[in-house]
Amino acid sequence: MRNLLPFISSHPGGRSALTCRFRCGDACFKETPNNSDNEYAGDIIAGAVSRRSMMRAAAVVTVATAAGTAALTGPSAPQAEAAALAGHGNKPGRPHKPGASGARGLRFSPVAPNKDDKVTIPDGYGQNVVIRWGEPILRGAPAFDPDKQTAKAQAGQFGYNNDFLSLLPLRGERGRQVMVANHEYTDEILMFRGYDPANPTREQVEIAWAAHGLSVVVVQEENRTGKLGPVNRHPLNRRLTATSEFRMTGPAAGSTLLRTSADRTGRKVLGTLNNCAGGTTPWGTTLHGEENFNQYFANGTTAMHKRYGIGTSASERKWERFDRRFDLAKEPNEANRFGWVVELDPYDPDSTPRKRTALGRFKHEAAQPRLTSDGRPVVYMGDDEKFDYLYKFVSSKRMKKGNSRAAREHNLTLLDEGTLYVAKLTGDSPASEIDGTGKLPNDGEFDGSGVWIPLATGTTSHVPGMTAEEVYVYTRLAGDKVGATKMDRPEDVEPSPRTGRVYVALTNNSDRGKEGKPGADEANPRNANKHGQILELAENWDDPTSDGFAWRLFLVAGDPDDPATYFSGFPKENVSPISCPDNVAFDAHGNLWISTDGNALGSHDGLFGVATHGDRRGELKQFLTVPAGAETCGPVIQDRRVLVAVQHPGEIDGASVEKPASVWPDGPGRIVRPSVVAVWRKDGRDIGV
Repeated sequence: MRNLLPFISSHPGGRSALTCRFRCGDACFKETPNNSDNEYAGDIIAGAVSRRSMMRAAAVVTVATAAGTAALTGPSAPQAEAAALAGHGNKPGRPHKPGASGARGLRFSPVAPNKDDKVTIPDGYGQNVVIRWGEPILRGAPAFDPDKQTAKAQAGQFGYNNDFLSLLPLRGERGRQVMVANHEYTDEILMFRGYDPANPTREQVEIAWAAHGLSVVVVQEENRTGKLGPVNRHPLNRRLTATSEFRMTGPAAGSTLLRTSADRTGRKVLGTLNNCAGGTTPWGTTLHGEENFNQYFANGTTAMHKRYGIGTSASERKWERFDRRFDLAKEPNEANRFGWVVELDPYDPDSTPRKRTALGRFKHEAAQPRLTSDGRPVVYMGDDEKFDYLYKFVSSKRMKKGNSRAAREHNLTLLDEGTLYVAKLTGDSPASEIDGTGKLPNDGEFDGSGVWIPLATGTTSHVPGMTAEEVYVYTRLAGDKVGATKMDRPEDVEPSPRTGRVYVALTNNSDRGKEGKPGADEANPRNANKHGQILELAENWDDPTSDGFAWRLFLVAGDPDDPATYFSGFPKENVSPISCPDNVAFDAHGNLWISTDGNALGSHDGLFGVATHGDRRGELKQFLTVPAGAETCGPVIQDRRVLVAVQHPGEIDGASVEKPASVWPDGPGRIVRPSVVAVWRKDGRDIGV
């Protein structure tokens, strides 16, 4: 048996102080924005038993149906429960040999935890750097020179700190795809020689503005390998930055809460900030979540600024010195124009991206749609903050099929009309069985049921005391008022294309159980939660529009030798250690792929695959690790290629341009550069088969 891996950082997960400083403005070291006294899951568990006879049958049958083990009109509730549990397929003592065996799609030799300053991949696989920060993608943009950076050059080059990735087909151009990337944030200490955080120059600030935002880049595959490379100056290539024009759309567009001295209409916004993960729509657009936008604003003045984590003093980057809109004492509504889901049409380089107010305003990690049986999109979303909430949006419009102009114009309105909901989860075990250690309750699972509480539909508010516009702009407050469940940093939320089950990455929560803070509950079962968990949710009757669901914890992350971990019952001696799940994606076999952010187990962050069904459900294997100081982002899992965004390499305390903590990707003497990496099998066959 292995010794428990060491916990090596006092920061949340295993993040460096430098990452906390520039990525989220040291959010975890400031007062938790959610200090509401709304009812949380720990308070309502005691009432779960009395409701179990009413809710259990519907909830468990739903889970069983999603697993394909019972029909809705079939077994009784007890039979359905047994069938659902049998779907785990893992019996104590059943042998599962480690190595290249495994579930289909996961048949590779797992990468061992390590601290190597490179992208480490399985034996038999190859890799290449697809594109680096600063590579020119627009016509007229110069080659990257770290000592001759300009804002104009950066606006035509690939941006900094790539996160979410999407690959879309490109008809009529053999071997080419359209890649869309988020650029979440800038780390000026690693970008500029001699950077003075107290006195940034205007040029440095304007370069940072240009390094934020989104990139659209056409990529070309190499015939004999899985390599990808950018097609520079392709007509579809595009950069959107912190100063590009965006449109506000949906029910809150034009609200007085969104108007500023520069935009008295409340409909035109300059820029998109801190784009983390996102989603790809069935109608061919991409969605981008504005996450830690709060850190860019100075001099917060209101209680609502505080609820969104905005401080009362100067910002880290001092942008307010160069543009008054970042000074909330002068423009109190400017921050309300960020924290949205942005929709981009990558096939139309002249289109104006849209911020969709119907999906609510909070720290959006991601937004991945699925379609109802009648063609309406449903979008699941997490608010990446300790003790904040899980949401979904159900559109009132149906998607039109085809690529006609009329169909595309219609589909670009789908996310402007519908109902926004927030989740409330109930555990099905007595509160006495949830002791904060991660010990499983007597029924052998962390599970229960839940409801979706409506917040607003169009111009109608469902929250007493709030108008619909207030619900959309101050969505966190709406969640507080209706008693949503306080979660452990809900990040990426993805529905499985095969089963319809929804998987929620809950990254960590070091404040769980602290004095004055909510304690452990069945959905968030560990106090001082360093490692996070993955929640699996099944809508009642497999209907995405349902107002009820069943849930259970699919993984409780950490070192497998720690008794406070759980891998859906799979033998823990045959899984890889995992900590701080962040982004998730699916492969064609139904396996869930998980990238990590802030590994608290002493290894670098990585990408993992885990089986979600069959007798290997819960079998988790590490596919790659990233270099020193880096985070694994944006996974795209294709049949013959895996794409990851290697974000903030070398972001380690004490590092700078002059004193780099990593030599990736170009070796000693070269500046460290966030980059996109492609991985493929050297024999040309599909990944993991």
